[in-house]
Amino acid sequence: MVTKWKSRIFIFFMALLFTIGLSGIFYFFNDFQRYSPQSYFDTEEFQYEAVDEYLTYLNLFELSGLTKEQAKRSITVTTDEINEHRYRYGNLAEQLQSIHLQYEDRIEEAKQLENKEVAEAYIQERDAKIEDITNNFKSDDSVRAKVKAEKEAIIEEHFNERNRMKEDYSRFNEFQYYFTDVKTGKVYTNVTLEKDQTIEDVFQKQYMHYLTNTMRTSNYETINYYNDYTHYDWLVTLLSDASKQLRGQIAVPKTLSPTSEWWLQSESYNNQRLLFIGYNATAGIAFLLWLLLMRKMKVLPAEMVRWKFYYNKLPIDVRAVFFGLTVIAAIFSIFMLHDSLRFAAFNPFAEYGTLSANAMDYLFILFIATLLWLLTYAQGRFILIDLRERDNVAKEWKRGLLYKGWNRLKLMFRNVLQSLQEVFLNQTTGIQLFLVLGLVFGLGLAGIMMFMHPVFFLFYLILLGFVGLPVLMILIRHIGYFNKIVLKASDMAVGKLGDNLEVKGNSTLSNLASNLNALKQGVKTSQSEQAKSERLKTELITNVSHDLRTPLTSIITYTELLKASDLSHEDKSAYLEIIDRKSQRLKVLIDDLFEVSKMTSGNIELNKAKVDLVQLIQQALAEHDSSLKDCNLQFRVTSSEQPINSFVDGQKLWRVFDNLIGNIVKYSLEHSRVYISAQTLDKQAILTFKNISKYELNDSSEELFERFKRGDTSRHTDGSGLGLAIAKSIIDLHEGSLEIDTDGDLFKVTIKLELVE
Repeated sequence: MVTKWKSRIFIFFMALLFTIGLSGIFYFFNDFQRYSPQSYFDTEEFQYEAVDEYLTYLNLFELSGLTKEQAKRSITVTTDEINEHRYRYGNLAEQLQSIHLQYEDRIEEAKQLENKEVAEAYIQERDAKIEDITNNFKSDDSVRAKVKAEKEAIIEEHFNERNRMKEDYSRFNEFQYYFTDVKTGKVYTNVTLEKDQTIEDVFQKQYMHYLTNTMRTSNYETINYYNDYTHYDWLVTLLSDASKQLRGQIAVPKTLSPTSEWWLQSESYNNQRLLFIGYNATAGIAFLLWLLLMRKMKVLPAEMVRWKFYYNKLPIDVRAVFFGLTVIAAIFSIFMLHDSLRFAAFNPFAEYGTLSANAMDYLFILFIATLLWLLTYAQGRFILIDLRERDNVAKEWKRGLLYKGWNRLKLMFRNVLQSLQEVFLNQTTGIQLFLVLGLVFGLGLAGIMMFMHPVFFLFYLILLGFVGLPVLMILIRHIGYFNKIVLKASDMAVGKLGDNLEVKGNSTLSNLASNLNALKQGVKTSQSEQAKSERLKTELITNVSHDLRTPLTSIITYTELLKASDLSHEDKSAYLEIIDRKSQRLKVLIDDLFEVSKMTSGNIELNKAKVDLVQLIQQALAEHDSSLKDCNLQFRVTSSEQPINSFVDGQKLWRVFDNLIGNIVKYSLEHSRVYISAQTLDKQAILTFKNISKYELNDSSEELFERFKRGDTSRHTDGSGLGLAIAKSIIDLHEGSLEIDTDGDLFKVTIKLELVE
């Protein structure tokens, strides 16, 4: 615990040394010029403020040429001034009319109240003013007397103001002056010479705190110093004596009273100068000691390392902002420390040797400044350590508030931009929206203008009638239509399709209603397809169960029969033959089911090559030559003279033709014709197979592609019901198409494949 406190005290002591040293540097450079003079009377503050103020007072009270009475006697009135006063409020007619208007209401009101005395007084007052104004335009003497009276009042005000400033002038009673008029030789001075004493004997440097030679001319600027008489040129000219030239000296004697303002100022300056020298010496020593200790302290103290652990939990941008604020506060504390040091210099100690309030303020600010610079130093070291690990800084930056805020701002901007783009996905809607917003804004602006002037009220009513009400009706109609669409969409969401929406006009809402109607029709179709899919799925399960169970049942039955001990050799052979045939039948069913599953999933490889489709059909027919002779069917094969080539897997495509020809042999009506053609159209090979079915084709053509779907609904033939499904899958893998058309008992298959040269 003791070690921890020693570490803290040492860290604070280092910060204190730095703060004192830095404040001393600032104090030195900021106030060096102020305290470089050895005496207060050598400072610019005294020479350019006190002396100039004293010279101003001398001009007003001692060196001025005219008294108040002399100034009044020197007043002159020019013709221009007479005319200015006469026409100040207009010509004679205008001034008389103004007076009549001024008293007309008053006189009339007094008469209505039957107060004859008041009315008569107003009339007499009015007539007196009329007579006075009339005399102004008749005689210049009347106006001259009034102008002179105005000027006398201004002179009286000027000298009264001078008398009020005498109290400030009394501050300079101990100053001495001696001026001589260069032209007249008249002397102006407040120095009393003894017998045989000359003015040079009095104004000697060794007797004076301050001594200077000066020359004074016109006191024009002095007259305007305390009162703005720039619009009274006559007064400035009257009181200023441009021809007067005074040469002399002013001085501050060393015999100042200890209670005088200037002696106190001098003592205060001497104390501040001593403090300036002493504080800067102390600050220099403190700064050198800080530099020496810093060179030895290369590693952060353990206490500061513990602070760094908690400091790094803050986001990096918060740390940067906090560091910047701390630096600003620390620099500001140096300014405050400098100001408090100045105040402390005036009165460092109170009664009984205790520190004054100013000194206590300085110590308090020094303590705060030390803490601020300690925080600044600690944060600076922490930041420098982190900057060395650039990867860590990059990771920390991504966790910062500014980075996250900037990303959110960009996301918000992108969302706004996307929203604007979405508004104009349908340009008509976007334009209509902004037009409506513009009209609403315009109506609001016009409503504000209505309160500016009554004429805008009529304009606003016209605008409201011809623009506002129609826009309102359109909005109401569109909102009602929109609500109907929303209710219809809600009904559709819960499965209530109902009737179609009415499509009105050619707006975006009407397009939405039309699309909703189409969506409803699509839902109906989807429901129908779903019902059909469920039905076909049930049939698929039934057909698979039937086709697989039939041979399996035979195998089980004949296997049980073979177990009998009294069977003859001929019966066993017959039973084994049946079991073998049913097993082969079951194998074919399972192989076909597996193959169609592979083809449907696309999990099969094609070995494509250039194949003549006509020759491939001929080979398939040749494979069925024996069965074709026994089926009593007449085949008609037509094709173009040129080869019909396509880039296909010959083995897989032969399987398709073999399946189709096999189905024709199984399911065609006896003694009927079968038509097979191979043609080309628009860079496609078109192959057709047509026959008359011996079974009634009740199912739609699309359902014939379903697995285990057979033309023999009684399912007595040997087919697996997977042939067409396999054939369609093979053609789909070749990016072709296989379509089935039925017309009564006519069964037609059309295959389309891409041609190659």
